[in-house]
Amino acid sequence: MPVRSTSIDRRRLLQQGSCGLLGLNLGGLMWARQLAAADPPPTVAPPSIRSCIVIFYYGGPSHLDTFDMKPDAPAEIRGEFKSIATSVPGIRISEHLPHTSKLMHHVAVIRSMHHTNRLHDSASTESLTGRQSPVGDREEFAPIPQFYPCHGATISYMRREQQIDVPHAALPWVFHNVVDTPCQGGGFLGASYDPFQINGDAAEIDYQAAMFTRPADISIERLRQRRALAEKLASNPALDRLPKSQQLKALYGKAIELMQSEEVAKALRIDDESVATRETYGMYSDKVAEGVRQVAGHRLRGQNVLLARRLVEAGVPFVNVYDFRQQGQNWDSHADNFAEHKNRLLPPADKAYGALIEDLQERGLLESTLVVALGEFGRTPKINGNAGRDHWPDCYSITLAGGGIQGGQLFGESDRHGAYPVLDAVTPADLAATIYWRFGINHRAEIHDRSGRPHRLADGRPLKELFG
Repeated sequence: MPVRSTSIDRRRLLQQGSCGLLGLNLGGLMWARQLAAADPPPTVAPPSIRSCIVIFYYGGPSHLDTFDMKPDAPAEIRGEFKSIATSVPGIRISEHLPHTSKLMHHVAVIRSMHHTNRLHDSASTESLTGRQSPVGDREEFAPIPQFYPCHGATISYMRREQQIDVPHAALPWVFHNVVDTPCQGGGFLGASYDPFQINGDAAEIDYQAAMFTRPADISIERLRQRRALAEKLASNPALDRLPKSQQLKALYGKAIELMQSEEVAKALRIDDESVATRETYGMYSDKVAEGVRQVAGHRLRGQNVLLARRLVEAGVPFVNVYDFRQQGQNWDSHADNFAEHKNRLLPPADKAYGALIEDLQERGLLESTLVVALGEFGRTPKINGNAGRDHWPDCYSITLAGGGIQGGQLFGESDRHGAYPVLDAVTPADLAATIYWRFGINHRAEIHDRSGRPHRLADGRPLKELFG
């Protein structure tokens, strides 16, 4: 039976809680737990994985210069880079991915991903929700509300009865073009299913989350007093529109529990890691090489990926890592594509990705953790007049590792110029269905938007052939 969303009530109560009674930035995760009782919990099969890390390379890496090189194509298509051998005989990738090349036996490359969105924000939306935005293919130069929930929000909703403290975390940054790209939160499920947002300080290379920051004048005892007062208010018949007393009691109890909890709070203390481990993932100045422009937040790129591993160890099931924050500072290589990829973009990404796969394997976490690495599209086969490549959603590459993947695979195939799929075309809906399937969630299940209309979780099909 379809599960009907109570997102209208949830959103109203979240606003009441965060702006009135609580006065703390703790609302989303806790209101979700209490209000979910209004919906019968869905049936979820035993999962094949415990966690998923999605690394999102905002701006669109060039597939032709990374995982789908075309050495026999004309010079204006094949570009400047050479390919190198990998740990899997017959699979060759870019010379600027040496760390990944040594671990290809853990990795599956999909070379036939495609969709129809040619602009960053709409392409990001379909990539991270599995559906095109209702407004179609456009850049969000003016704020619009997110409609479809992102993968992490959907999984949190479908597994809400599990009462996980932090079901979904997002690492720096909330990415945007001019305004925040509307694909990073709960969408029509409500703000209760937005991710646990972690902020980073690039200068100090450390992390904070408001959930664990209690104002100096609010003690645990004061929280307990507020909980008692809220119970009295909620039991007043004149205030029957407020949540019931047991809900408020549980809400404040959850706030106190999180304030005193160490697991996720400890995971944020990244300086507990050895210097050697942190350097394995990558610690950088704001300038990778002479002549390469500075990029705000660049120093956090490798550390974000390390923190994702720490959050998985702390029991967070779904972690988004956003490699760049905004336009002008990302993978959007309309000019100087080869210098940008060689000097600034690929080395830190390759180092961190390789370190993550190896680290998860050594810690016994790779089999239970699916790692998805992708951008919102690829780049044009033909090099433009500025030595760059432009947007190209018609065919591009993504990688999957861990989570039961049979490593060392190439799935799908592009034509001789890397322009269009010619075998086993894959869509973002297929990726969404695959992620849900690995978590034991039926991708055909329905959730309802605020008007009551049903929506399947994903309209694609799980790529079961990639897994053992």
